[in-house]
Amino acid sequence: MSDVEANALRLNQMISGAWITQGIYVAAELGLADLLAGGPRTAAELARQAGAHEGALYRLLRALASVGIFAEDDQRRFTLTPLAQRLRSDAPASQRWFAIMMGAEFYQSWGHLAAAVRSGREVCRQTFGMPFFEYTTRHPDRGRIYDAAMNGIHDAETVPVLDAYDFSAFRTVVDVGGGNGLALAGMLRRHPGLEGIVFDLPAVAEGARATLDRLGLAGRGRAIGGDFFTAVPAGADAYVLRHILHDWDDEQAAAILRNCRDAMAPGGRILVIESVIPPGNAPCFGKWIDLMMLIVGGRERTEGQFRRLFAAAGLDLRRIVPTAHEVSVIEAVQPSRPSAERGGASPAAASLEPVSYGRQEAE
Repeated sequence: MSDVEANALRLNQMISGAWITQGIYVAAELGLADLLAGGPRTAAELARQAGAHEGALYRLLRALASVGIFAEDDQRRFTLTPLAQRLRSDAPASQRWFAIMMGAEFYQSWGHLAAAVRSGREVCRQTFGMPFFEYTTRHPDRGRIYDAAMNGIHDAETVPVLDAYDFSAFRTVVDVGGGNGLALAGMLRRHPGLEGIVFDLPAVAEGARATLDRLGLAGRGRAIGGDFFTAVPAGADAYVLRHILHDWDDEQAAAILRNCRDAMAPGGRILVIESVIPPGNAPCFGKWIDLMMLIVGGRERTEGQFRRLFAAAGLDLRRIVPTAHEVSVIEAVQPSRPSAERGGASPAAASLEPVSYGRQEAE
């Protein structure tokens, strides 16, 4: 095959990538990976269990097997592959719900990407008639799928974040927008001297409270309901925002950061856990997430963009700590002031050498 032919084939595969997205979505929607957890099944057996057409389901499974999702044996039975295992509902950090979300709501929204690129504005209103987060609030069944999808993504980040960043210097941590409480639970388990608060919308906080109770961490962890655009719990040494700021434009993100700045103890830290878009042409999943955020009204950010965002909120970006995952821990502090003004420092003010993520990009 010539280079011209190879490039044409590669481009064709990229152009038709949405076909794979939809194939995975249908498999996730039908729960095929769950049905295969007990061992090999024929398309006929799976069709009866999933409520699908046998011939059509076979064609779907055959296509997915050609890209490593499921495998067909010589008896025309299908089995799970390592990729398909990730689509099981009970898999650690399951990606089933992410596949459903990407194949349903977000698949529709991506059809308006051209409008988003032309206007620079979110286009979810063209799909749902309202902003995305309002849509998930008004449709709780879809909101639960979104929450499960995010949990599947975020749970895989917890250990790499805890391995990369030492939370033991803090006495109290507030996980702002902390969802189901599992991230805070990971911090509390890793650091027995730490106490923490999950702060989220009241209905979400109820679920986080149940999580902390179930894990036996209610003595050191609690959940508080509220709105981070209004205020956050005061007096903590660290405020963690994991995949929160990327949901919002700079003005809204700065408002959240200012509330955290005003609430934190002297010498405290704000820790943003997100992708930092690197310069250059290297592959980066965050660059594609950034397009998804364009569609819904948020953005991923570069180091320079984070610096400007923190400055707008009256904060200094102190260092960026990479992790073994694609996310980094972006640490911000209040600007330095004379010691007479600053008052007593908390344990969080331990000396840390600034670390730069990389060369400053041109923007």
